[in-house]
Amino acid sequence: MRQSDPGATAPPDGLPAVAAYGLTVARGGNEVLRGLSFVVPRGCIVGVLGPSGCGKTTLLRSVVGVQQPTSGHVQVLGHPAGATPLRTRVGYVTQAPSVYADLTVLENLRYFAAALGMRGWRREDAVVRVVKEVDLASYADKLVARLSGGQYSRVSLAVALLNRPDLLVMDEPTVGLDPMVRRELWAVFGRLADEGTTLLVSSHVMDEADRCDRLLLMRSGRLLASADRDTLLGHTGCVDVEEAFMRLVETATAAEARAAQRRAAPPDPLPGLPGLVDQAAAPAAERSFFAVDVPS
Repeated sequence: MRQSDPGATAPPDGLPAVAAYGLTVARGGNEVLRGLSFVVPRGCIVGVLGPSGCGKTTLLRSVVGVQQPTSGHVQVLGHPAGATPLRTRVGYVTQAPSVYADLTVLENLRYFAAALGMRGWRREDAVVRVVKEVDLASYADKLVARLSGGQYSRVSLAVALLNRPDLLVMDEPTVGLDPMVRRELWAVFGRLADEGTTLLVSSHVMDEADRCDRLLLMRSGRLLASADRDTLLGHTGCVDVEEAFMRLVETATAAEARAAQRRAAPPDPLPGLPGLVDQAAAPAAERSFFAVDVPS
């Protein structure tokens, strides 16, 4: 796991990078996100891990402000998600291609820098900086269409870094890449975090948890855990994150089944267990959250 000191880069007011409270998103009568509450400290890498379809992309879209919540709210850098002051402070790398394949790397970067309002030497300075940051110097004059998948991902990342964002949100940026390219990209992410950028990175590859400072584990639109890797393994008694995730899933599934049986049974003098894996208020940034206790 990457070593960092999130407190070292925190602003004087101590506001977290992201704070979600009771975040719920429904589409077509189905709840995609179910009452998520969590806090992301500044200056660290937070991994949003879970299987495909669990709500990771919807969560990230809510953080950057392009998905409106049904209930609850999200604050980003002290502002409501999507607020105007955040437009130059939040970078977003989507799963879908976000650059033009028929332009070169430099042409893409100059175009997006101009779209951000950069002109003259400021634009060129930003372009040169991000080319160096993501190691694209050898491919700067190549058409994006002729790049490999890993190089293509670097171009999208470079565009997101043009404005030196305080928060960088990335939706499965390493999906489909070979292990060497994934390692190189994670080295870039680590350097950015060391320089004070907060990174929120989604993935369904559990071994990428080892490269994160903190984890948000999701299943079926719910948050199963918010903790650092060591706390997660200690809580579950497991040796790796994938095993810990499966343990939490099994425990939550059993708890939900017991709660459903109690709700369906005739009333008894003992209290029931409704909402057993639902969250209450958002935990503090330094505090770990687990939806259910894992039996020893």
